[in-house]
Amino acid sequence: MSKKVVLLFSGQGAQTVGMGQALAAASAVARRVLEQADEVLGFSLTSVMFEGPMEELTRTSRCQPALYAHGLACLAALQEVLPDLEIAAAAGLSLGEFTAHAAAGTFGFADGLKLVAQRGRFMEEACQATQGSMIAMLGGEEAAVRQLAADCGVDLANFNTPGQIVLSGARENILRTAAMAKERGLRGKELPVAGAYHSRLMISAQEKLRAELAGVALADPAFPVVCNLDALPVAGAGEIRRTLERQVTGSVRWAQSMEYLLAQGHDCFLELGPGGQLAGMLGRIRKGVEVHSVSDPASLGKAAAALAS
Repeated sequence: MSKKVVLLFSGQGAQTVGMGQALAAASAVARRVLEQADEVLGFSLTSVMFEGPMEELTRTSRCQPALYAHGLACLAALQEVLPDLEIAAAAGLSLGEFTAHAAAGTFGFADGLKLVAQRGRFMEEACQATQGSMIAMLGGEEAAVRQLAADCGVDLANFNTPGQIVLSGARENILRTAAMAKERGLRGKELPVAGAYHSRLMISAQEKLRAELAGVALADPAFPVVCNLDALPVAGAGEIRRTLERQVTGSVRWAQSMEYLLAQGHDCFLELGPGGQLAGMLGRIRKGVEVHSVSDPASLGKAAAALAS
């Protein structure tokens, strides 16, 4: 194999009922990853992944560990088929950043899964304790969206692609944002989410996660992991803890992270997770870039054939 790939791991919102089921049936190594997740967590996460219902899978405390386990199961299955797969770097959208670190050996599978499960629980508790929401601003200039956020007292949650910035905050402020956006000729779409992720309303979750991160031993990643917070590779236990902690209330600079990787000359990307959302976003950031999505046996086979050719 001549190509080095950049791994991309899915974030919350990509989950689908049935995720991982066909992969587990087709691949013994993927099945073992998912079985290990059940063992570590002490309940059947795979039942929620395979059978739903969607309402249960969408719960933050279930969705985050499900996506983490699924992403690493996809990677294990691909590496079994392509043992010489060369990984140049990795990145993950929000929760996916933890999956990227696990893939890079920053922490072990079990430690990362426990962190992710706690992160999901802490964020779910923060959602229940606050009245938050999010709105996607579509097509506006960044300066105009930044000004709108400042005027309405909401936070810049996600820089997904050029022309798509997500704002997050108290529900009443998001409603004000939607009305003011219309007055200013900006297009906004409120998102069906449980709370105000990546905003100041998540501060309680961030503080609890800080304590959890302090108790986990961290190694330097085996390959660069680009963090959401700074859109740059991160190394050293202190910096990794800082970026993973502050990401909970900070902006997810996904577009900038992809632009950084592209500027480094990387031209082959591999999305590991359901839905193909990251591939779609990357296509809007750089038209024509090579990106393969793996989520089930069929997509695994297609990606493996393309990478091996």
